[in-house]
Amino acid sequence: MSSTSRPSPGASAKPRRNRADLARTALWVVLAVLITLFAVLNVKSVKVNWIFGSSEAPLIIVIVISLLVGIVLTYIADRRGRGRKS
Repeated sequence: MSSTSRPSPGASAKPRRNRADLARTALWVVLAVLITLFAVLNVKSVKVNWIFGSSEAPLIIVIVISLLVGIVLTYIADRRGRGRKS
């Protein structure tokens, strides 16, 4: 007798994705397409005024940097707020 066991017919098949997973994937695809279109349509250079001086930069870079700074500031504010509650 051999000691190898055969897998059951359903064991090797990938689990089916439910509607929520499919909707989430579709939402991510739509979001990726919109972000790509947004980036392609905002390549014009704009003047950016810094605290000391100014420079030219593509608009999409200015928007992305602003988004990242906002995310970081929100994260820091959230961490400080949680620290005070404890």
